[in-house]
Amino acid sequence: MENKELLKNKILECLESKRGGFCSGEELAELFSVSRSAVWKAVKNLKAEGYNVKSVTNRGYCLDTDNDLLSVAAITNFLKNKEFSLQVLRSATSTNDIVKKLAESGAEEWTVVISEEQTAGRGRYNRAFYSPSGEGVYFSVLLRPEFSAAETLYITTSAAVAVCEAIESLSNKKAQIKWVNDVLIEGKKTCGILTEASFDVENGKIKYAVVGIGINVKQELFPNELKDIATSAFGTEYRPGMRSELIAAVLDKLKYYYDKIPQRAFFEEYKKRSVVIGKRVKVVSGNLNGYAQIIDLDENCFLKARFDDGSERLLSSGEVSVKF
Repeated sequence: MENKELLKNKILECLESKRGGFCSGEELAELFSVSRSAVWKAVKNLKAEGYNVKSVTNRGYCLDTDNDLLSVAAITNFLKNKEFSLQVLRSATSTNDIVKKLAESGAEEWTVVISEEQTAGRGRYNRAFYSPSGEGVYFSVLLRPEFSAAETLYITTSAAVAVCEAIESLSNKKAQIKWVNDVLIEGKKTCGILTEASFDVENGKIKYAVVGIGINVKQELFPNELKDIATSAFGTEYRPGMRSELIAAVLDKLKYYYDKIPQRAFFEEYKKRSVVIGKRVKVVSGNLNGYAQIIDLDENCFLKARFDDGSERLLSSGEVSVKF
């Protein structure tokens, strides 16, 4: 095995599979047909990158259970579906921007880019998304849908349900959804979802879509402008490795709901988690800017709103605010 990067990743994969246990240098050298020196150098590089690898004479190497760095090996260890092609970065401007470039160059569906931090993460309307290193999970997924452009909204709704179910599977917390793309815990935002698409104007179909997901995982302190409106999925309940487990759970559940978009499998789960149905909200949607009571969510995930003047409208896009 001549590729040093490949060897390092393969060794990390072995260490992840035995996290907390030891792999001998001799065993690793024989497994990958390299010298003990090559194994030692690869482990040295892993340590330099921040992985907590212990070296013990006559026992070998061990990835400590408190290691919390994201890696392809760590996430794959929890994935049930093996169709994903993962890439993990230490830093990125925006994972959505990276995946869009990969899409234009022909990358396959279910390509996923994950980063420890984003220096220019963004949400809807180009708003900045707080993405500090090591505190959350920030990743984007490439999709190549066969359905029409009109159904793009269902990618976001499927992703929102996937995030809710993933968080709930790892905690005792209840996750809810603020139409259309925010996941809340106890009324505060813990996740934002941004879906961007490229369309073929000739046939009206989607060339590709990129769904970006940012989840606050273990932050306890937020900037002043966010401290009253943001929260973390786990906070003090967080344990090392949960970020990898969370990413895998979201991806597996997203794949399930995405594949069943034609059957609208996400709909009931999305609707029952809505925090706006039955609430009086402030609406900003196109030329609309006013107050309304949200009556229901229709089968297309449009909000049925009754405005203060008595008129009723379906909202297909825009923003609603419960707190005003």
